[in-house]
Amino acid sequence: MNKALAILGVVIVGIGVVASGALFIVEQTQQAIVLRLGKPQKTIQEPGLNVKIPFFDEVLFYEKRVLDLDPPTERVILADQKRLDVDSYARYRITDPLLFFQTTRRVTEVPGKLSPIVNSSLRRVLGNETLTGILSTKRATIMANIQNAVNEGVKRFGLEIVEVRVRRADYPDETRSNIESRMKSEREREAKEFRAEGFEEAEGIRADADKQKVVILAEAQKTAETLRGEGDSKAIQIYADAFGQDPEFFAFYRSMQAYRKSIASSDTTMVLSPNSDFFRFFRDINGSGLPKEKEQR
Repeated sequence: MNKALAILGVVIVGIGVVASGALFIVEQTQQAIVLRLGKPQKTIQEPGLNVKIPFFDEVLFYEKRVLDLDPPTERVILADQKRLDVDSYARYRITDPLLFFQTTRRVTEVPGKLSPIVNSSLRRVLGNETLTGILSTKRATIMANIQNAVNEGVKRFGLEIVEVRVRRADYPDETRSNIESRMKSEREREAKEFRAEGFEEAEGIRADADKQKVVILAEAQKTAETLRGEGDSKAIQIYADAFGQDPEFFAFYRSMQAYRKSIASSDTTMVLSPNSDFFRFFRDINGSGLPKEKEQR
């Protein structure tokens, strides 16, 4: 009895071992190739439980999901002879596991095979485009052309390119320095032109302002002279009218003004004859007094 149980246990364990070696599961995100003694036997692209021959069959699993590729930066010469260092990336998937196994075998080998194709397609497509075209709305069409060109090159590996994009495109360092120098020279030239135009315009404004100044001053001088002449005329008329009304008072007033101006300062020295008419109001308040010598005569 014990011997029979032992044999049954061995049989069950053997069946379990065989079953574990004969069954395998393909996940939703996987696809597989069954190899028998290193030779492909079948391709499985649907998820589920599958059977293989234990100890003879080997299963290789590949991703069904989209994988990323980051090729090295590539220098491209455009149609307008401009040079660009293009940094791109691609996304791909394995569409034919058997062909992929036969040509590449491992996913780790993909960058070495796919990167040259991507960069070659970049050079070929961008080499027919100008920088203006790349920066315009034509960019989407250019990227589609690159993707189609890459797809033509990777079909033999059982791959499909889902997307190719340019992450960035820069001028090479030496070209960037030349462009910066050229841009600086161009801006300096424009600045000089603007300064020259501004100076010319300023000179025109200044000349016009000086001209207007001369005209305004001349008009003001003319008006001032006219007003001064009219004022002098009125003053003379007023003096004449006042003198005509009282000649004696006017003579007295004018003499007082003359006295004030001539002897206002304490250090004033005057050399005049005592009999001068200038001092007639000193001798007589009416200003009519004559010197004694004249009276005796």
